[in-house]
Formats: sequence, structure tokens, C-alpha cells
Amino acid sequence: MIRVAIVDDDPLVRTALAAIIGTEPGLHVAGEAGDGVDVPALVRDTSPDVVLMDVRMPNIDGIEATRRISGRGQTGTPRVLVLTTFENDSYVYEALHAGAAGFLLKRAEPELLLTAIRMLATTDALLFPEALRRLVRQQSPPRGSTSQHAKLTARETEVLKALARGLTNAEIGAELFLSTETVKTHVGSILAKLGARDRTQAVIYAYESGLIAVGAPGQ
Repeated sequence: MIRVAIVDDDPLVRTALAAIIGTEPGLHVAGEAGDGVDVPALVRDTSPDVVLMDVRMPNIDGIEATRRISGRGQTGTPRVLVLTTFENDSYVYEALHAGAAGFLLKRAEPELLLTAIRMLATTDALLFPEALRRLVRQQSPPRGSTSQHAKLTARETEVLKALARGLTNAEIGAELFLSTETVKTHVGSILAKLGARDRTQAVIYAYESGLIAVGAPGQ
């Protein structure tokens, strides 16, 4: 059972999301909150696997709320899916930097929302890689090479580029003729060298630094 927490200051939005999730087999609405200030307690008390996070809320916004629950290396940390009205929202970009694993437009079809929740809870793939690439291109032009990605080995760079395409560890292993465990080792090394919390932040870094061309689809 995938446990989902809903955070949005609009009670109608929370009700609609709860209705979509609550009737879906294998998903359970673990709890709700109307403001970011309540998110740490909500996560502590309900142990969700995924948090659906609004970004614009009256007291503590979704960016800071995401930062507070995305503690690096902590066991049981939920994955945050930002729900946004505008795809090029700078708030969403900041939330991704704060630790959110992905984002989705509020007007998306319910089936896409359910798919996103399941992906975040059960796979290691990057969520909607093309949407992430477009957001980075809109919000932050590449800054050029930096010392951090100079520390990556050639193999690690290959793995990072595969992560940016949304491949799972198993898919990367098949493509590069590596075992899944070896891919996991490379991913861990990439995150450590780039100082990234997860693969989403690593891919954002790769685009921002110019390691991967942000304007090139499919990379």
C-alpha cells in the first residue's frame, strides 16, 4: 500500500485529490495539511511514501516545507511531488532544489497523477525527464563547466546522462553492460561528488553546469 499525504491550502483541491487517490487500489490517503507549517508533523505522524505539495501557501510555502522533510540520508524520508499551476514556475524550480523529486501540473489527467505517485514510490527512475529539462531551460541557462563535474569519471558521466533520460538503474545497466549493483555504486558516487540529495538534483546540476546540453532533447 502506497501512503500519500496531501498538502494544499485550498480545501477543494485537497478534497479532489483525496477522491482520486482514495478510490485507487494500492493507494491510501495517509493525511492532509493546509499549510507548510504543518508538514513536518504530518510526515512524522502518518509516514507517507509520497507527499503531494502545493508551493504557494500562506505561512510556510512548499519550498521550505520540502526542505524541512527532505533530510539527506534519513531513512523513511518521503518523496515530494510538487503540484503547480504553471510549468515554468520559479517556485517549482526552487522546490526541486530544496529536495522535491518531481513536479506535475494541477490540470494533469488523474491517470497521470496516479502514475507519478506510483513511479515515485516504487521506481528509481527520474520523473518526467522532458518536463524537467524544459523547466531548467526556462529558469536557469547553463553556467558552464565547474570543478564538481570535472571530478566525475567517464563512466559516471555516462550514467548521469542516462539518469537524465529517465532510465532506471536496471535499464542503465542493460544499456552500458553493467550489473544493477554496479550502476547503484556509480549513482551513489555521482551524488556524493556533486553534493546532490538524489538523482533529480544531480540531473538539474548536470543541466545547469553545462555537462548535459539543456536544449538537447533525449540526452
